[in-house]
Amino acid sequence: RLGKRDARDGWLLDGYPRSKDQADALDDAGIRPEVFLLLEVPEEILVERVVGRRMDPDTGKIYHLKYNRPESDEVLAKLIQRSDDTEEKAVMRLETHRKNVADILDSYEDVLVRINGNQAKEIVYAEIEKALNALKR
Repeated sequence: RLGKRDARDGWLLDGYPRSKDQADALDDAGIRPEVFLLLEVPEEILVERVVGRRMDPDTGKIYHLKYNRPESDEVLAKLIQRSDDTEEKAVMRLETHRKNVADILDSYEDVLVRINGNQAKEIVYAEIEKALNALKR
């Protein structure tokens, strides 16, 4: 896919690679990112974000019980929680993520940009934009 015309000026892989094998496969295919953005957020905050996430089954819109509450009690009453948005499953996913990230960071240390993801979304966005704009120089 990255060889297609619309990816010539740049591309973004969200959450990939997730393992050393995937990072090695990208290298073997001659695919190397210019920047590797690592959003760092304390695990207890990530668990809180996952456990509080809810979805409106009618619209598919995502809410959070603390950070992005629905606009009305009517919407709140119909929200559902995904089966994998439990604390137990979130902790298990984070354990896997922690190990995988540790395994792949060596592959990208020369292009790694660490961003504090535990800030206001506008600040996180500005830091991501700054890292991407630095590539244009």
